[in-house]
Amino acid sequence: MVHQARTDRASGGEPAVPQRTSGQRSARLPRDERRAQLLAAAQEVFVANGYHGAAMDEIAETAHVSKPVLYQHFPSKRELYLALLDSHLTSLTELMLGALSSTTDNDERVQAVMRAYFRFIASDDQAHRLVFESDLINDPDVSSRLETFNRTFADAVARVIAEDTKLPHLEAQLLGRGLAGMAQVSARYWLETDGNLDLDVASDLIYRLAWRGISRFPKET
Repeated sequence: MVHQARTDRASGGEPAVPQRTSGQRSARLPRDERRAQLLAAAQEVFVANGYHGAAMDEIAETAHVSKPVLYQHFPSKRELYLALLDSHLTSLTELMLGALSSTTDNDERVQAVMRAYFRFIASDDQAHRLVFESDLINDPDVSSRLETFNRTFADAVARVIAEDTKLPHLEAQLLGRGLAGMAQVSARYWLETDGNLDLDVASDLIYRLAWRGISRFPKET
Protein backbone atom coordinates (compact mmCIF):
# COMPACT_ATOMS: atom_id res chain seq x y z
CA MET A 1 0.00 0.00 0.00
CA VAL A 2 2.84 2.43 0.87
CA HIS A 3 4.66 1.44 -2.32
CA GLN A 4 1.49 2.08 -4.33
CA ALA A 5 1.03 5.54 -2.78
CA ARG A 6 4.61 6.46 -3.63
CA THR A 7 4.14 5.22 -7.18
CA ASP A 8 1.01 7.35 -7.55
CA ARG A 9 2.87 10.46 -6.40
CA ALA A 10 5.75 9.79 -8.75
CA SER A 11 3.34 9.54 -11.69
CA GLY A 12 1.69 12.87 -10.79
CA GLY A 13 -1.51 11.38 -9.43
CA GLU A 14 -2.93 11.45 -5.92
CA PRO A 15 -2.71 8.42 -3.64
CA ALA A 16 -5.91 6.52 -3.17
CA VAL A 17 -7.90 7.86 -0.23
CA PRO A 18 -10.19 5.61 1.81
CA GLN A 19 -13.90 6.44 1.56
CA ARG A 20 -14.74 9.08 4.17
CA THR A 21 -17.39 8.13 6.65
CA SER A 22 -19.60 10.51 8.56
CA GLY A 23 -17.64 12.62 11.03
CA GLN A 24 -14.28 12.20 9.31
CA ARG A 25 -12.42 15.14 7.80
CA SER A 26 -12.25 15.40 4.01
CA ALA A 27 -9.14 14.46 2.05
CA ARG A 28 -6.60 16.99 0.82
CA LEU A 29 -7.92 18.89 -2.20
CA PRO A 30 -6.36 21.33 -4.68
CA ARG A 31 -6.67 24.89 -3.40
CA ASP A 32 -9.41 25.97 -5.84
CA GLU A 33 -11.51 22.91 -5.09
CA ARG A 34 -11.11 23.39 -1.35
CA ARG A 35 -12.06 27.05 -1.65
CA ALA A 36 -15.21 26.12 -3.60
CA GLN A 37 -16.08 23.51 -0.98
CA LEU A 38 -15.68 26.03 1.85
CA LEU A 39 -17.76 28.64 0.05
CA ALA A 40 -20.54 26.12 -0.51
CA ALA A 41 -20.54 25.17 3.16
CA ALA A 42 -20.47 28.82 4.20
CA GLN A 43 -23.42 29.61 1.97
CA GLU A 44 -25.44 26.84 3.56
CA VAL A 45 -24.72 28.18 7.03
CA PHE A 46 -25.16 31.87 6.16
CA VAL A 47 -28.48 31.21 4.42
CA ALA A 48 -29.74 29.22 7.39
CA ASN A 49 -28.50 31.53 10.16
CA GLY A 50 -27.61 34.89 8.65
CA TYR A 51 -24.19 36.45 9.02
CA HIS A 52 -24.43 37.24 12.71
CA GLY A 53 -25.86 33.84 13.60
CA ALA A 54 -23.27 31.87 11.63
CA ALA A 55 -20.19 30.47 13.35
CA MET A 56 -16.89 29.42 11.81
CA ASP A 57 -17.10 26.21 13.85
CA GLU A 58 -20.34 25.29 12.10
CA ILE A 59 -18.97 26.22 8.67
CA ALA A 60 -15.92 24.02 9.22
CA GLU A 61 -18.09 21.16 10.41
CA THR A 62 -20.43 21.54 7.42
CA ALA A 63 -17.42 21.46 5.09
CA HIS A 64 -15.95 18.48 6.97
CA VAL A 65 -12.66 20.28 7.57
CA SER A 66 -10.80 21.43 10.65
CA LYS A 67 -10.95 25.07 11.70
CA PRO A 68 -7.24 25.57 10.88
CA VAL A 69 -7.95 24.49 7.29
CA LEU A 70 -10.85 26.94 7.09
CA TYR A 71 -8.73 29.77 8.47
CA GLN A 72 -5.93 29.00 6.02
CA HIS A 73 -8.27 29.98 3.21
CA PHE A 74 -10.38 32.62 4.97
CA PRO A 75 -8.78 34.38 7.96
CA SER A 76 -12.14 35.61 9.26
CA LYS A 77 -15.88 35.11 8.93
CA ARG A 78 -16.14 38.56 7.37
CA GLU A 79 -13.64 37.74 4.62
CA LEU A 80 -15.46 34.48 3.94
CA TYR A 81 -18.79 36.29 3.67
CA LEU A 82 -17.40 38.97 1.36
CA ALA A 83 -15.80 36.34 -0.88
CA LEU A 84 -19.15 34.58 -1.17
CA LEU A 85 -20.94 37.86 -1.90
CA ASP A 86 -18.36 38.76 -4.57
CA SER A 87 -18.86 35.38 -6.22
CA HIS A 88 -22.63 35.77 -6.43
CA LEU A 89 -22.51 39.39 -7.58
CA THR A 90 -20.05 38.46 -10.32
CA SER A 91 -22.36 35.66 -11.49
CA LEU A 92 -25.42 37.91 -11.34
CA THR A 93 -23.67 40.70 -13.25
CA GLU A 94 -22.66 38.25 -15.98
CA LEU A 95 -26.21 36.89 -16.05
CA MET A 96 -27.78 40.34 -16.44
CA LEU A 97 -25.29 41.62 -19.01
CA GLY A 98 -25.66 38.36 -20.91
CA ALA A 99 -29.43 38.85 -21.05
CA LEU A 100 -28.96 42.40 -22.34
CA SER A 101 -26.57 41.29 -25.07
CA SER A 102 -28.54 38.18 -26.05
CA THR A 103 -30.45 40.08 -28.73
CA THR A 104 -30.60 43.47 -30.46
CA ASP A 105 -34.39 43.55 -30.20
CA ASN A 106 -35.23 45.75 -27.20
CA ASP A 107 -38.56 44.06 -26.57
CA GLU A 108 -36.79 40.71 -26.29
CA ARG A 109 -34.03 42.30 -24.21
CA VAL A 110 -36.47 43.43 -21.53
CA GLN A 111 -38.06 40.00 -21.51
CA ALA A 112 -34.67 38.29 -21.19
CA VAL A 113 -33.59 40.56 -18.32
CA MET A 114 -36.78 39.96 -16.35
CA ARG A 115 -36.59 36.21 -16.86
CA ALA A 116 -32.93 36.12 -15.83
CA TYR A 117 -33.67 38.03 -12.63
CA PHE A 118 -36.55 35.74 -11.74
CA ARG A 119 -34.45 32.64 -12.38
CA PHE A 120 -31.67 33.96 -10.15
CA ILE A 121 -34.18 34.58 -7.37
CA ALA A 122 -35.67 31.10 -7.86
CA SER A 123 -32.35 29.21 -7.83
CA ASP A 124 -32.11 26.41 -5.29
CA ASP A 125 -28.91 27.74 -3.72
CA GLN A 126 -30.80 30.79 -2.40
CA ALA A 127 -27.96 33.07 -3.45
CA HIS A 128 -30.41 35.96 -3.61
CA ARG A 129 -30.69 35.93 0.18
CA LEU A 130 -26.99 36.72 0.52
CA VAL A 131 -27.20 39.40 -2.18
CA PHE A 132 -30.48 41.15 -1.39
CA GLU A 133 -31.33 40.17 2.19
CA SER A 134 -27.97 40.47 3.90
CA ASP A 135 -27.97 41.37 7.58
CA LEU A 136 -24.80 43.31 6.74
CA ILE A 137 -26.61 45.52 4.24
CA ASN A 138 -25.43 48.69 6.00
CA ASP A 139 -21.82 47.54 6.21
CA PRO A 140 -19.71 49.84 3.97
CA ASP A 141 -17.96 46.97 2.19
CA VAL A 142 -21.23 45.17 1.52
CA SER A 143 -23.18 48.25 0.44
CA SER A 144 -20.38 49.37 -1.89
CA ARG A 145 -20.37 45.97 -3.59
CA LEU A 146 -24.14 46.08 -4.04
CA GLU A 147 -23.95 49.63 -5.39
CA THR A 148 -21.26 48.59 -7.88
CA PHE A 149 -23.52 45.82 -9.14
CA ASN A 150 -26.59 48.09 -9.33
CA ARG A 151 -24.63 50.81 -11.09
CA THR A 152 -23.03 48.44 -13.59
CA PHE A 153 -26.33 46.88 -14.54
CA ALA A 154 -28.30 50.15 -14.60
CA ASP A 155 -25.63 51.84 -16.73
CA ALA A 156 -25.76 48.99 -19.22
CA VAL A 157 -29.54 49.33 -19.44
CA ALA A 158 -29.22 53.11 -19.69
CA ARG A 159 -26.89 52.86 -22.69
CA VAL A 160 -29.46 50.75 -24.51
CA ILE A 161 -32.29 53.12 -23.60
CA ALA A 162 -30.31 56.24 -24.54
CA GLU A 163 -29.33 54.80 -27.90
CA ASP A 164 -32.89 53.77 -28.70
CA THR A 165 -34.80 56.78 -27.35
CA LYS A 166 -32.12 59.52 -27.62
CA LEU A 167 -32.91 60.54 -24.05
CA PRO A 168 -30.16 62.38 -22.12
CA HIS A 169 -27.84 60.00 -20.30
CA LEU A 170 -28.99 61.06 -16.82
CA GLU A 171 -32.63 60.40 -17.69
CA ALA A 172 -31.72 57.07 -19.26
CA GLN A 173 -29.80 56.14 -16.09
CA LEU A 174 -32.88 56.82 -13.97
CA LEU A 175 -34.94 54.56 -16.21
CA GLY A 176 -32.23 51.92 -15.98
CA ARG A 177 -32.34 52.03 -12.18
CA GLY A 178 -36.12 51.85 -12.30
CA LEU A 179 -36.08 48.80 -14.55
CA ALA A 180 -33.52 47.03 -12.35
CA GLY A 181 -35.50 47.85 -9.21
CA MET A 182 -38.73 46.62 -10.79
CA ALA A 183 -37.09 43.30 -11.67
CA GLN A 184 -35.56 42.83 -8.22
CA VAL A 185 -38.57 43.79 -6.10
CA SER A 186 -41.12 41.92 -8.19
CA ALA A 187 -38.98 38.76 -8.33
CA ARG A 188 -38.47 38.77 -4.57
CA TYR A 189 -42.21 39.24 -4.02
CA TRP A 190 -42.97 36.45 -6.49
CA LEU A 191 -40.79 34.10 -4.46
CA GLU A 192 -43.08 34.65 -1.47
CA THR A 193 -46.02 33.19 -3.43
CA ASP A 194 -44.45 29.73 -2.96
CA GLY A 195 -44.75 28.70 -6.57
CA ASN A 196 -48.44 29.51 -6.89
CA LEU A 197 -47.60 31.53 -9.98
CA ASP A 198 -45.42 29.99 -12.68
CA LEU A 199 -42.01 31.64 -13.05
CA ASP A 200 -42.38 32.34 -16.77
CA VAL A 201 -45.88 33.72 -16.29
CA ALA A 202 -44.69 36.00 -13.48
CA SER A 203 -41.60 37.28 -15.31
CA ASP A 204 -43.64 37.89 -18.47
CA LEU A 205 -46.16 39.97 -16.52
CA ILE A 206 -43.40 42.26 -15.27
CA TYR A 207 -41.71 42.30 -18.68
CA ARG A 208 -44.94 43.49 -20.33
CA LEU A 209 -45.40 46.18 -17.70
CA ALA A 210 -41.84 47.42 -18.17
CA TRP A 211 -41.82 47.24 -21.96
CA ARG A 212 -45.13 49.06 -22.37
CA GLY A 213 -43.62 51.91 -20.40
CA ILE A 214 -40.17 52.07 -21.96
CA SER A 215 -41.35 51.54 -25.52
CA ARG A 216 -43.50 54.68 -25.35
CA PHE A 217 -40.54 57.03 -25.00
CA PRO A 218 -40.10 58.96 -28.26
CA LYS A 219 -37.25 58.24 -30.60
CA GLU A 220 -35.35 60.87 -32.50
CA THR A 221 -36.73 61.29 -36.02
